[in-house]
This record gives sequence, C-alpha cells and structure tokens, in this order.
Amino acid sequence: MELKKKIWVVLMIPTMMVAAMNKEAKIYVAGHNGLVGSALVRHFEREGYTNIVTRSFTDLDLRNQSDVHQFFQQERPEYVFLAAAKVGGILANATYPASFLYDNLAIELNVIHAAYRSGVKKLLFLGSSCIYPRNCPQPIKEDYLLTSELEKTNEAYAIAKIAGLKLCEAYNRQYGTRFISVMPTNLYGPHDNFDLQVSHVIPALLRKFVEAKRAGNPEVTVWGTGAPYREFLYVDDLADACVFLMNNYDGDEIVNIGTGTDCTIAELASVIKKEVGYKGTIVFDASKPDGTPRKLLNVEKLFSLGWQPAVSLESGLQKTMAWCTTNAVFEQE
Repeated sequence: MELKKKIWVVLMIPTMMVAAMNKEAKIYVAGHNGLVGSALVRHFEREGYTNIVTRSFTDLDLRNQSDVHQFFQQERPEYVFLAAAKVGGILANATYPASFLYDNLAIELNVIHAAYRSGVKKLLFLGSSCIYPRNCPQPIKEDYLLTSELEKTNEAYAIAKIAGLKLCEAYNRQYGTRFISVMPTNLYGPHDNFDLQVSHVIPALLRKFVEAKRAGNPEVTVWGTGAPYREFLYVDDLADACVFLMNNYDGDEIVNIGTGTDCTIAELASVIKKEVGYKGTIVFDASKPDGTPRKLLNVEKLFSLGWQPAVSLESGLQKTMAWCTTNAVFEQE
C-alpha cells in the first residue's frame, strides 16, 4: 500500500560545534528496559560504547528522590538519556490520569535535578509529539507547543512532559546546564507494550491481528473511524537520532524526531493485516474515540542538522513481528 509522503525542501544550516561522547564515557540510560531505553542500549552496544550504566525499577525507583540522588552521587554519569516514563494509549491515559501525571513529574524532577547536582555534562530528555495542541497546523513545528488546547485523552501525560522540557530550559538558563529536549513521533518496535489494555496503536493492532488469525476469527475490530492520520517511527531510528543530537546539538529549543510521512489508521490497519497474513475483515468501531485528528511532525530542523530515518514502516513492522516471534510475545497472556 502506498502511504502518504511529504517531501521537505530544507535550508541547510551549520551543525553546532558540540563535543561528541567518546566510546568510554559513562552513559546512564534511564528506562533501559522500555521501548526507547532498550533501543538506546542496543545502539550503544552496536557502536562499541563500553561504559553504559542501567538500573531496573526493582533496583532504583526513579520516583524516590533520595535514592535517585544517591545513585547519581555514586555513579557520576557524564551523559544521561532520560527515557524512563509511564506511557500508554488512550484507554490507559483515560483510566489512570493521576498516575500518569504524578509518576512522570516525579521521574523528571528527580533525574533532572540530580543530573544538575552531580555535574552531568549533558542530558537528553524524551518528550512526545502527543503533547502538542490538539488542533495544530500540520505538519507540527516545534514552536507550536503551548499555543492552544491539549488533547483531552492524554492531557495528564502531556502536562507532565511539558513540565519536563520546561525544567530543562529553566536549568540551562539558571544554572548553565546542557540539557536538551527532543519530541519523538509515535514509536514502535522491540520491547513495546503489547497488552491491549494499555498499549499504543501498532502493538495493539499487531496482537489483535495475530490472535484473530490464530483463532480463525472472521473480523478484527479497530477503535475509532480509521480516519485520523498518524506518523510512525521505528524505535531504533529514534535511538540513532537521539545519539546524533547528543553529539551534534546544543540549544534550548526542542527538536522534533520523525519521518515526515504519515498514514491513516485505516491504512495502517491494512498494512498490519497484510504483514500478519490475516484474511478476515477490518471493522471500525466509531463509538470509540479517535484522539487527535492528525499528528505529523515538521522535521526540517532535524533533517537540516544532517539526520534522516533509515527504516520504512513496512520494514519496521517486519522487524517488530520477527522480534515478537523470537520472544514468544503473543504466546503470553
């Protein structure tokens, strides 16, 4: 299926002079077991970085200020990738708004402040494209943030993420830190959450189609009308972009990370149906919320710095399916 594409005409701007991380630098990946964090660890291992620091939730609860500060004082990481967060789809956000707000605020406050206190050279904070206003002009430019009302279905998460990137700006201004913030589009790939109660659209649809194929069900129901447009980025591309920006960008301005292409949910469902090999019918439940009508990022700034994605949607879905098969994801309850 041919997905909608947008060709950017980009004015080339000089890359900022930034000292790159060396392969022996101590790098802390917060949230290394998650979708983004695990992709960052894979990237570092593949590129030969030798001093990666991680902690599981059972070893370090990032919501606990005292424990976080003790960890930073002991480990003294030089670089921090703040990928830890409480995330989920429309249903999860609607069901647990207090948890999404509290947990994400606590993680951000503790890690960013501890990074400042321990003298971290540079920190990268992961925001999310869902924190832009609901009815942004398309494609969404970085300076559209906070220009109008947020999408109600993920307001708590959005407010917390906005607070995190504003905290980075404030610390840079008041303390002279080098904390940068990036705004990824919708992500998918290995180590995603495939639980239908809390997952995002791609892992949810993958599970639905796989289970329907196995059970011989004649149809698969997809939430909403299928009309909203979404942009999707394979998570290993995101990891590559994050490391690229850590090595090549300094500034208070946020940077969008995306592909510059989008498709409707109906088109996405058809692509996944084909990749899974499901032969039944797709049914759209219009009684369920669609969320934001369209969400396509303007990636001129990132592309101007010299980075572009390498993995297509079809290829990314194939890689994700292969990982799910290897790890028996759909065998789990």
